[in-house]
Amino acid sequence: MRRKTTQQWADVSAWGPLDECLLYSVGVVHDYLHNGLQAHASIPTTARLAPGERSLAVGPGSRLTWRALGDGSYTHSSMIAFGNASFVAGSLIGNAVGNAARRRQAQEAAQPRWITDGPGEVTVTDLRTVFAHPRSPLDLGYDGLDTIDLVGPEAVACSFRDIHTGQRTVVQLQSPWASLIFVLAALRAFPAHPRLLSGGWLPPDFPARCHAAARSCPPLTQLQPHSSPTSGQPHSLENGDSAEDAHG
Repeated sequence: MRRKTTQQWADVSAWGPLDECLLYSVGVVHDYLHNGLQAHASIPTTARLAPGERSLAVGPGSRLTWRALGDGSYTHSSMIAFGNASFVAGSLIGNAVGNAARRRQAQEAAQPRWITDGPGEVTVTDLRTVFAHPRSPLDLGYDGLDTIDLVGPEAVACSFRDIHTGQRTVVQLQSPWASLIFVLAALRAFPAHPRLLSGGWLPPDFPARCHAAARSCPPLTQLQPHSSPTSGQPHSLENGDSAEDAHG
């Protein structure tokens, strides 16, 4: 999967909508680490929430799934031709060319790739991320994820074991809330994630951008694993007692 480089993070100099999302995300994480969001009211959402669960952000998004379009199979034509020699030879050659083309198309379709499943609404909560879609919904409980990474300023990719099929599924959500999704999932279930510990979920120049735009950015102590979120030291959240399964 291609990742945005540090330079690509800094390509846009003017303050824009993504910066607003990042600034809000920093505020959410700051509150999350210091008071567990006790005073944070839920954002209105159509997603069904568990008791005590807080919706933190809602907005448009798009789902992509890493999968193949086919299984490599195709219909092989075994043609029998009658007539003169030229006609038979031409027919057999044409049939062979058609079989070769169908085989090549089937082989290409069997190669996994990012397949766009369509746009929908993304709801980010303290426990999971919900993607509302009529055919390809997602309910990504952070404790149920096998992997997660931020693969672009507005793209987060993760893998999980589908509770319905038992198959490993790899998906990508494209959303301006990608950084918030990543950091909340990492704080809860991946506290030693290198991108979390390095602060790589934010552009490296983000504090300077906030200062240049006269925006106040809450300070975030460098995140470290295995520390208490209420100790006043560098923070991380431990996995909760209850596990949320991720499924598509």
